Amino acid sequence: MRKLTYFVATTLDGFIAGPDGGDPTGPEGFFTVTPDYLEHLVAHYPETLPGPARDALGITAAGTRFDTVLEGRRSYQVGLDAGVADAYPHLRHLVFSRTLTEAPAPAVELVSTDPVARVRELKAEAGGGIWLVGGAELAGALYQEIDELIVKVNPVTAGAGIPLFAGKSGVSPRAFTLTDHTVLPGGTAFLTYARSAA
Repeated sequence: MRKLTYFVATTLDGFIAGPDGGDPTGPEGFFTVTPDYLEHLVAHYPETLPGPARDALGITAAGTRFDTVLEGRRSYQVGLDAGVADAYPHLRHLVFSRTLTEAPAPAVELVSTDPVARVRELKAEAGGGIWLVGGAELAGALYQEIDELIVKVNPVTAGAGIPLFAGKSGVSPRAFTLTDHTVLPGGTAFLTYARSAA
């Protein structure tokens, strides 16, 4: 059975983007891509770098963890606004949207049906890991399906913004076990958690 991993950057106070939902690593964002951060991604998660970054860095490695990436409509829009219709051409790329009627890139698979049902189908298929890139609404919809969290905790607070999970109603605690951690010299901590057995 394939695992669904929410691999996401966050502030110390739990926000993945500013209130406007723009690119948190862009000029107006609050995440700084430091050399040690980039080196860690290249060494351990090369498949999570967008295609243009991989091209610029000369990365051809397929990666070791994920072969499929899931994005919500708003997360996908960040790439579209930057002129990138398929940020992950090296992965199977699914975009969950009820408003898009045609994929802006041929290799992007649009999903307008229930995210939970689609993810359960993906988990039952053969293949590598499934990476949930965001956004918060899709993460909220898939809350019960997440098997692993890899949280890149950046040494910054935002005060307000888009949380790790959005769109959920009610409290639904889930326990996770810390399975790995790396703290980079620049202060970003990569924390890996596996869903604890019920």
